[in-house]
Amino acid sequence: MNRLARKLAAPLLLALALPGFASAADYAVQPAGSTLGFSGSFQGQSFNGSFGQWTAAISYDAAKLATSKFDVEVDLASVKTGDKDRDGALPGSDFFNIAKFPKAHFVTTGFRQNGAQVVADGNLTLRGVTKPASLNVTFKPQGTGATLDVAGTVKRLDFGVGGGDYADTSVIANEVKINAHLVLTAK
Repeated sequence: MNRLARKLAAPLLLALALPGFASAADYAVQPAGSTLGFSGSFQGQSFNGSFGQWTAAISYDAAKLATSKFDVEVDLASVKTGDKDRDGALPGSDFFNIAKFPKAHFVTTGFRQNGAQVVADGNLTLRGVTKPASLNVTFKPQGTGATLDVAGTVKRLDFGVGGGDYADTSVIANEVKINAHLVLTAK
């Protein structure tokens, strides 16, 4: 290959390689139809809850998992379970302690395939404690947007939620299931 051909080939090869290093697509969450929730058990009875205020930065492409990322921040004071006593207790110092820790935060550290399932690995920070958490991801493109469903389980006592008098897991289950359904539009 002569010198001129090498000079022309280098930019061409770089241009062909760049699409492989492109970022995942950025999405905006549409509040209408999107939910961020959880479920637990109190005295053997299951209950569901949700958060009314949260933000999510979503960049995702199933073909580009290395450049995909989630960054979610939750306003813990916006918790609702449909039970007046529980809704009054959750923001308090025995549970979320929103006076000291008003937000929860989840940010991905990477994505991986587990068979046909995509898993988002990340760190969840709650009550000032950061622990690894993994969420199963289901992403469905739809026109210029998509839906994104995630589900996973965390242990509340790992974060000090409901410790002390509320640490008895026969009364309040330790495992809390996290679930979200996000309606997304491309940015």
